[in-house]
Amino acid sequence: MVYLFFKRVFDIIICVIALPFFLIIFIVIGILIKIEDGGPVFYKSKRIGKNRKYFEMIKFRSMKVNSENILNADGSTYNAKDDERVTKIGRFLRETSIDETSQILNVLLGEMSIVGPRASGWGALETYLEDELDKMNVRPGITGYVQAYHRNGLSVREKRLKDAWYANNISLWLDLKIFLKTIVTVFGRKNLYTN
Repeated sequence: MVYLFFKRVFDIIICVIALPFFLIIFIVIGILIKIEDGGPVFYKSKRIGKNRKYFEMIKFRSMKVNSENILNADGSTYNAKDDERVTKIGRFLRETSIDETSQILNVLLGEMSIVGPRASGWGALETYLEDELDKMNVRPGITGYVQAYHRNGLSVREKRLKDAWYANNISLWLDLKIFLKTIVTVFGRKNLYTN
């Protein structure tokens, strides 16, 4: 598909243009994280990429060092407002989605796109049903259809089906709509938590 080629070109151009601005954010956030508990600035999460390939998604660390990984009954990541594992700066990063901005590095590496399905944890690979697999035919995104329109308001199954639909209907117009809706969703702060 021709658009997929141009989508990658757009990703690179946008990231290169935005990089100086994001470097300022990275420095400020990095200092704040270090001041709070002295731990690492970034957290690398094992994820499923395009064509089911393994990659490490880079995020600003929002949880205390060596925090336990807690999952909900449906396999989704536990995410509550009163989660004691989250640092003070981490709570702010999550609520504003700034913790996701460091994934611009994954985009530049070719592992992610600005817009695409949410990358699932590597351990979830074997849990996918046949009608959910198309999700992994495209690069995962910093934002996507589910994050923009539903955030944490759907079950894992519903998220995967919507991501598979996106992968099969990808277009410039759809990506633009998702990008603009993401801005509205982040500022509206809806469906921030799963619990």
